[in-house]
Amino acid sequence: MKILDKFFERTARSVAQQSSRRGLLKNLGAALVGGASIPLLPVARAAEPAPKMPAEEGDPASCEYWRYCAVDGFLCQCCGGTYNSCPPGTEMSTITWVGTCRNPVDGRSYVISYNDCCGVNQCGTCLCQRDERDRPLYRSDKSNDINWCLGSKSYVYHCSTAIVVGVAFEQ
Repeated sequence: MKILDKFFERTARSVAQQSSRRGLLKNLGAALVGGASIPLLPVARAAEPAPKMPAEEGDPASCEYWRYCAVDGFLCQCCGGTYNSCPPGTEMSTITWVGTCRNPVDGRSYVISYNDCCGVNQCGTCLCQRDERDRPLYRSDKSNDINWCLGSKSYVYHCSTAIVVGVAFEQ
């Protein structure tokens, strides 16, 4: 037992000589604050169910395609991209206009985000101008008459996408 007593006494004296009460309080405070901030850290959450995408029917390269009810410009579907993505070499504008289009397959209305693709010369094919429910320019977020590439690195307009954002509220 004397060996254990001497060991613990030496260890306690060594710790007491190398630390202080302020140091103990500092470390204890840091541990408490650090422990309390753990829930704030980003963690992988359980996967949320993906929003249900509408059933698609029709030709995405046609102006009559249901998503294009408020489009004004060249369709990216005809310019090397898709209705959801920009063609290679272009950049999707960070600002957008929105429209609400009715899908003929399920009869529901969907909010569509029209993002311009910017960076290279105009595509020049599949020009569409559909102004269903277009708003005057005093509501610029609802107007398709603006060059939305102004929020991008390049102001040169190429084509427009039509991305489904979600289901619209029924009136």
